[in-house]
Amino acid sequence: MSTQVQDTQEKRVHDRQEDIKLYINGRFVEGTSGLTFENRNPFTNEVINSIAEGRSEEVDQAVTAAKRAFEGSWGSMKLSARMKYINRIADLIDEEVEEIAYLEALDTGLPIAQTRKMTARAAENFRFYARMVQTKLHGESYPVDDEFINYTVYNPLGVVGLITPWNAPFMLETWKVAPALATGNTVVLKPAELSPLSANKLAEIIHKAGLPEGVFNVVHGFGETAGASLVAHPDVKAISFTGETTTGSIIIKNSADSLKKTSMELGGKSPLIVFDDADFDRALDATVWGIFSFNGERCTANSRVLLQKNIKDRFVEALKERVANIKIGDPLDPSTQLGPLVEKEHYNKVKQYIELAKEEGCEVVQGTVPEDVKAGNFVPPTLLLNATNDMRVCQEEIFGPVMSVIEFETDEEAIAVANDVRYGLAGYVWTKDLKRGHRVAQAVEAGMIWVNAQNVRDLRIPFGGSKDSGIGREGGHYAFEFYTEPKVIHVAIGDHHIPQFGMKK
Repeated sequence: MSTQVQDTQEKRVHDRQEDIKLYINGRFVEGTSGLTFENRNPFTNEVINSIAEGRSEEVDQAVTAAKRAFEGSWGSMKLSARMKYINRIADLIDEEVEEIAYLEALDTGLPIAQTRKMTARAAENFRFYARMVQTKLHGESYPVDDEFINYTVYNPLGVVGLITPWNAPFMLETWKVAPALATGNTVVLKPAELSPLSANKLAEIIHKAGLPEGVFNVVHGFGETAGASLVAHPDVKAISFTGETTTGSIIIKNSADSLKKTSMELGGKSPLIVFDDADFDRALDATVWGIFSFNGERCTANSRVLLQKNIKDRFVEALKERVANIKIGDPLDPSTQLGPLVEKEHYNKVKQYIELAKEEGCEVVQGTVPEDVKAGNFVPPTLLLNATNDMRVCQEEIFGPVMSVIEFETDEEAIAVANDVRYGLAGYVWTKDLKRGHRVAQAVEAGMIWVNAQNVRDLRIPFGGSKDSGIGREGGHYAFEFYTEPKVIHVAIGDHHIPQFGMKK
């Protein structure tokens, strides 16, 4: 390892950051109202900086700029020229990986060892869609005898609104921004108010890449004001949202008045099923990582682990040992495995669920938060033992480092418990019997199932859930179905019969 790379791995400090402006029409600007809100560090609960707050007027300015850019140079740009911009963004992300990882850890409390990996994936999001647009975004041709050729083309929608969450914000922002821009749309991004730093960095990167004014815009603010205005704006053709299920439902309702397309990636309460013939150690590794990485703040987390009766006691003892040894600490420390939750309100919510678990009859087993970090929003890794699936803590999304442990005996019981929940985002099956693995995976009601695997993403596959976990799919060429509109063109190549109404006999 070179000295330069070693230097970038040294521990950073919790510095105050420069205040953040909105990014509209190629410029960093204050909000018209002059309103701001505080951004707090989840590790210290001190203010990091102030953020310009956008509301309906700023959203309208951003949408107007985006519409003008779409109708102008961006909308008429050749594909090859547009892809140069997309690849340039990826190159600039690569140059800023360490800084983005630092900002993400500072802003969200995610351990920097994890934010480094997420940021690297963000650059690949842009390169992936640059490749996909040139190789997969093509139409079909349908000859009809010797009279017609019918063919399809896929056109960008225009202005799209992207509303992104605070968990893994930079990666999830680029997951939406990359296909939206690559397919020729212009963008207004409303990032989560709890994680504005990396969204601002993305604006700086795209500004440096030299995209035409108005192609990409960022309006910071709150869901009930900036987000609602973006959803309601008549010139916004689509809304892609990742976040909580109730908010997604509200967005769908509010989008109906202007007949917008919507893509919803919502909550989860994903089961991880461990059969007694599973590879014990690998299943254990996957179980612990799948709930306690990302501080437990991930939609696909295996928040319910279903253990077959024969191995339950042994597996629980192993879980207890792991929970006791998880490294809790400063998110800027490369050795930290679990950091603080994103904000005090969410911290209190998760703590309330743990108290509820005790009332519902669970035995609560937790790791220990070190005294020197207790100023932060730390919830230790938590096991809810003796849980039953009818408990609220097994039915409701907690979105923290909390895992319910449920016993089952038969395949049929495991499937029934896995499906007895409103959500259907992800699921995990561990067994050496591949017939059983396939059978159970196909029976579990979820948009994504991993068999003998941790949550490893392939950018080519569809990402999304069933039931209350969302509507639609993003990822791979499936994103094109959302960010473009198919058009059919019918061309006559012969003199087909046309009825002659109104002709004199």
